[in-house]
Amino acid sequence: MLAKHMQFDTDVVLIDSKEYYEVPWARNRSMVEPPFAERSLIQHTDYLSNARVTASPAIDVTESEVLTAEGRTFAYDYLVIATGHVDSTPRSRKDRLEQFKKGNSSDHSSSASSSHLMILSDNKRIRSSSSVLVIGGGRTGVELSAEIAADYPEKKVTLVHEGPRLLQILGPKASEKALRWLKSKGVDVLLGHSIDVDAISEGQRSFTTSDGATITADCHFVCAGRPLGSSWLQHTLLKDNLDRFGRLKVDENLRVRGRKNVFAIGDVVDLPKIKQGFSARKHAAVAAKNIKLLLRGGKEEKMAVYKPRSAAAAPAVVSLGRREAVAQFPFTTVSGYIPGLFKSKDLYVGWNRKKLGLETDII
Repeated sequence: MLAKHMQFDTDVVLIDSKEYYEVPWARNRSMVEPPFAERSLIQHTDYLSNARVTASPAIDVTESEVLTAEGRTFAYDYLVIATGHVDSTPRSRKDRLEQFKKGNSSDHSSSASSSHLMILSDNKRIRSSSSVLVIGGGRTGVELSAEIAADYPEKKVTLVHEGPRLLQILGPKASEKALRWLKSKGVDVLLGHSIDVDAISEGQRSFTTSDGATITADCHFVCAGRPLGSSWLQHTLLKDNLDRFGRLKVDENLRVRGRKNVFAIGDVVDLPKIKQGFSARKHAAVAAKNIKLLLRGGKEEKMAVYKPRSAAAAPAVVSLGRREAVAQFPFTTVSGYIPGLFKSKDLYVGWNRKKLGLETDII
């Protein structure tokens, strides 16, 4: 979104490890319904007509340049870091589509990363299993469990979460409504339990929780503990700008503290905010406004300020299958078909495509 906003105001270079943008909250639907990925995977060049794109991850930053893994350097006057969380996804959109449809997928059940290992796609793993274990009760774990339960009601789904309630990024009412919905669909939810994912072996079907409970499942998915995409910064000039969690410390204008021309947006920043696309888009808009101001020689005191909302008060919608959802607003929390109309059918993919200037018709 930032590149889209800025492409006609200055010379924009978008550096990414892949050639496409993937609508992140649409991933679970694509796992259950692979054709959905056709619309949620968007080539960067499809929405950027006046910017350069390089599909190679950044590995170093100097005072004036960024170095990529393929050995190219890009000079900058202003730099924005938006590396979010780590995703081991293919460089090309075609290969990513193949992951959802056929095989050679990045296996959630193995810590090994060998491109020569042929394994079932996530969709085939779900379809061929009579029981599924989901580890992690945040937004991703809840939405994946709901997608499977809604599309495959005959399958046994178990959701294990180490916290005292689901969706801890939201308020207690949203947690309660999501838990009630999952249980109504036959999902077995174990709160206050954890599973050592590092100890899980390939093909394992029996899992022991921290409380000694035994769970049997034909396949499993880890929906917790995804690392921030900031480890590459630990050996750059920005290493001292990271907090103890690896997040970039930013000021109210979304500039990296102590840096006049380096901004950071999205999940990689240290702001106390709910991790959702709405916040990231707000970050992009604020950063774009401030960079444009500085490019015009405007005064710093005129820069836009980003004001995060508390997790318990921030608007948020968590989809529960194809038709229902739980929605949190500042003064109320509701669930069912009405909030589902806002997100669950299309997961905001059409809205995102429209914002990027692309067609929105469902394929």
